[in-house]
Amino acid sequence: MTTPPPSTFPDVEAMVVDVLKADPGLAGATVAVQPPAGFDGTQPVVLVNRRGGAWISDRHVDQPLIELECYGPDKTTALTLANAGRHALLAADGHTYGTSRVTEVLEQDGPHWLPDYVYSGANRYVTLIKVFMTATG
Repeated sequence: MTTPPPSTFPDVEAMVVDVLKADPGLAGATVAVQPPAGFDGTQPVVLVNRRGGAWISDRHVDQPLIELECYGPDKTTALTLANAGRHALLAADGHTYGTSRVTEVLEQDGPHWLPDYVYSGANRYVTLIKVFMTATG
């Protein structure tokens, strides 16, 4: 099995943040990999995290699992953000971003309510999506 050099792996979190920020359905939300200053779980925020995944050497495909944590002032807003984020990321299938091509996007676990024990007043929905990526250059 051949392991690619580190530069082959795209910064998938940064790519997903860019994809989500470009979506009009998320225009009123902060999209980032870290909570913004002063975050308490009630602001409209989408946090992007790589939760795992695997490099498939014979196919030269990275398959990161992307978690979207979607927060809002109420459950309805948080769910609306979760659905907008999921829609935007699923639509990335077949597009090229920088030196990476998204060859497939599969939802692994749709938006679901998940209490947040760090931010007691939080309204949070979480979804998990697998993104298949190859280097284009």
